[in-house]
Amino acid sequence: MTTKITVIIYDNPDSTDAFEAGYSDQLTLAHQIPGSQKLETSEVWPKEDGSPTPAYRLLDLYFADYEAAGQAVTTAQAREFFDSVFKLATGGVRILFADIDTT
Repeated sequence: MTTKITVIIYDNPDSTDAFEAGYSDQLTLAHQIPGSQKLETSEVWPKEDGSPTPAYRLLDLYFADYEAAGQAVTTAQAREFFDSVFKLATGGVRILFADIDTT
């Protein structure tokens, strides 16, 4: 079964300008992770009332299965990527593995 790693649910950063300045470099690192079949990135829509959103951005990496995803996160490329994630995610970050359900 295809496995998705929602590698990043970035919480609201201290500075969105600083975050965006470093985000493209992070995407470059994400593309270098072995076994990744697809990468999706998204920005959370602002709330209409102007209150803070529950998150700022999401980044999803897709792999053939859980084993491939698990193997990928042990590589040097993933280590470099995750190091950059934790430096950039000044508001916090969540990382999840999930099976894709296409019902």
